[in-house]
Amino acid sequence: MDELSTISINALVSLLLLLPFAALGDDLSTTFDGHSKTRLLADFYPDNSLFHPLTSDRAGSLETELRLNFSASKDAWTFDGAWQLYGAWGDRVELFRNDSSGSLPGFSHLPNDDRRLINFSDTIEDDDKLAVLHRLDRLSVTYATDNLVVRAGRQAITWGNGLIFSPMDIVNPFDPTAVDTEYKSGDDMIYAQYLLANGNDIEFAQVFRRDPVTGDSDSSVNTTAIKYHRLLGDAEYDLMIADHSDNTTIAIGGNRSVGGAVVHGDVVWTDSIDGSRLQLVANVSYSWVWGGKNISGLLEYYFNEFGQRSGQYDIASLTRNPALLDRLERGEVFTVGRHYLSGGLIVEMTPLWILSQNVFANLDDSSALLQVVSRNSLSDNAEILAAINLPIGPGGSEFGGISTGITDTYLSSDLSVFAQFSFYF
Repeated sequence: MDELSTISINALVSLLLLLPFAALGDDLSTTFDGHSKTRLLADFYPDNSLFHPLTSDRAGSLETELRLNFSASKDAWTFDGAWQLYGAWGDRVELFRNDSSGSLPGFSHLPNDDRRLINFSDTIEDDDKLAVLHRLDRLSVTYATDNLVVRAGRQAITWGNGLIFSPMDIVNPFDPTAVDTEYKSGDDMIYAQYLLANGNDIEFAQVFRRDPVTGDSDSSVNTTAIKYHRLLGDAEYDLMIADHSDNTTIAIGGNRSVGGAVVHGDVVWTDSIDGSRLQLVANVSYSWVWGGKNISGLLEYYFNEFGQRSGQYDIASLTRNPALLDRLERGEVFTVGRHYLSGGLIVEMTPLWILSQNVFANLDDSSALLQVVSRNSLSDNAEILAAINLPIGPGGSEFGGISTGITDTYLSSDLSVFAQFSFYF
């Protein structure tokens, strides 16, 4: 689809969704806000990395993003829209565009709508070290009463009780190592929630997608899911049943207060192309005050039966696991192993400075990723967010570097750095 036709579809859909509000005139309540974010990204590569001959020992990029959010409401009806302008320049852009053959599935140097029902993304420039696009990330109409919400259009939902890994969150989950999680990318769906008189609720989601190969709408890649949420004393429980990409998925989870801590967990069973597979996540979180500082800690175990056995993470072995590759490609899982132990410690250094230390450990091969995140509030509408990621492990391990099949050559990095300035208006 060329840029002109895509822009025409964007304008037509936006107009159709706004038509019910046009007749309301001065009675319409509107809000407008947004942000700009400018960030610097840098990756450093050892001599045995597949990327080293392509970019020497490092690759960096400067990225900027503008997001405009608009909302209009009247009585039970609300229209929501969000437009994004994104640009990136640097060696890192060129590297990951040109070396897709050496990367695991699921990565793109630019956001895209290849799998979404409607293409709301327009690439303005994508050549050499420069990539620029604009897109609609939200475009929906909502009808809401005291006990019913129905929303149609591009939107985002989050389900599940995992704090780091979220196997129940089957619609576009966050990467566990993502630093900026302010907005989850939207998907094209019909969503409904019904609140029962006893406080329990039922949620329904119908997500429409296209086959990325043919470009056609295809029910086999859609998601139909229903989730029941129940309150029971000081505990909450979830039960989900879904037909997700032609796989039956059943999940149960919840959270409960135990002493001063909170325990969360989900168990997810999937009937995949390779037979039934189980995913499990369980965590405990606790907050306390030490040395006059507010501190929160969490520990989480994650089991993924789609992952590789016994640390066999080389490219040849991964190609023999299509169920895992499909989920990596769709952005539903982000690791290739089976057993993980993760933890985090969040320290409020000052009321305006939050420091987080996180670790993601693969228990099968003893490799790990260490992450330090700093969040500084400069004012009511300005913030600096920074992070350092340090992979640990030998060549051939997941975080130390997956084997490419070329002697002494791995998909590896030494260090990655993230620094972002955000301004809100």
